[in-house]
Amino acid sequence: MLTRLIPASLLLVAGALHAQSPAPAAFQIRSAEVYDVSRLPDDHYGRLVKYGKELTDRTFAYIGPEVKDPQMRYAGNNLACASCHQASATKKFAMPWVGAHATFPQYRGREDEVSTVEERVNGCMERSMAGKVLPLDSREMKAFVTYMHFLSKDVPTGGKVEGQGLPPFKAPNRRADTVAGSKVYQEKCASCHGVDGAGLRAGTPGSATGYTFPPLWGNDSFNNGAGMSRLLFASAFIKTNMPLGTSHGQPQLTDDEAYDVAAFMLSKPRPVKANTERDFPARWNKPVDAAFPPYVDGAPADQHKYGPFEPLQENMKKLKDSLLKASGR
Repeated sequence: MLTRLIPASLLLVAGALHAQSPAPAAFQIRSAEVYDVSRLPDDHYGRLVKYGKELTDRTFAYIGPEVKDPQMRYAGNNLACASCHQASATKKFAMPWVGAHATFPQYRGREDEVSTVEERVNGCMERSMAGKVLPLDSREMKAFVTYMHFLSKDVPTGGKVEGQGLPPFKAPNRRADTVAGSKVYQEKCASCHGVDGAGLRAGTPGSATGYTFPPLWGNDSFNNGAGMSRLLFASAFIKTNMPLGTSHGQPQLTDDEAYDVAAFMLSKPRPVKANTERDFPARWNKPVDAAFPPYVDGAPADQHKYGPFEPLQENMKKLKDSLLKASGR
């Protein structure tokens, strides 16, 4: 009844103003000084944030497979979280954790379920770190989550952060060429990661000192269930962040070079994660470059690993309705 007393002209004006109101601006990742943990007070929160940053930068030294206490060997390799989440997880388009805390709980297609930030951390522990889950009540889990909270300060719940995740990557519509990728690797990557992809150790094996430059394949690298084991994902990361010194908008590799060198890297042996068939139980969520069975589109495994991906993506769009119907949704 109240709306009948409001002149129609005022309703129209109000509607127009509402329609024209701009969407909230994306949060901008700030300068390194803002994320300087040394400025925090020496209280419970500050100490936990500082430990979280240490764990991010030197994961191998606290929960790696070479630490003295066998009960603390949660990571299965000697990588650091910062091997991928660069600049202590603050670099734009290098999967920064800035704002990550504000996005959880969130629906995750890999589980077809709403996940907490702790579950997301443990997803990385089992995949990128090729290890086992951290106890939810452990100081290490609390430190990771508190550091993410610190990096997410001033980001509203559900807010967008400019530079979060990875930028879109338009893959060449062809099968990736591992021979061409090998040439790119020798020219642009081997000087840091080694001709055999074994990386450059910061100390002797067994010293829990990690790598100056991480291995890209072999027993001390990420496993086949990690996001980086997917060609489109790896190509986007490499194009935006590699070789060393690359940043978004200033690539050193072309799309073709990033695509081929990623395929060369992923053609090499690495640890195998158990039970990957349980990933993406809602099969329409499964990325076409997830190169492990089951496959539901009739395409060969080789195509899911090396492409071309455009036909797979188009086919999955057509299959989605039938997959949803078969699931009873």
